[in-house]
Amino acid sequence: MNARVHCVVTGLVQGVGYRYFIQTKARALALRGSVSNRPNGDVEIVAEGSKEVLEQLMSLARTGPRSAMVTGISIEWEEPTGKFSGFDVQ
Repeated sequence: MNARVHCVVTGLVQGVGYRYFIQTKARALALRGSVSNRPNGDVEIVAEGSKEVLEQLMSLARTGPRSAMVTGISIEWEEPTGKFSGFDVQ
């Protein structure tokens, strides 16, 4: 079953390789979507794929790379749009 997850990650997640960590993991899981920095210091992830695999990505997002310090993550499940062709850093 395909799903879409939209999450916002808070903490020390900018300038520490967090977006590239998420991109690498998402591509390895064959997910589609994007990861981007927000002006307030958070990181936003939008990904599509099977719910089971998306849950794996969310588990990885809770920790991030060693240099990151995740203090919170908000997750919203949505209907997939199919607009992504890969997984990009924005």
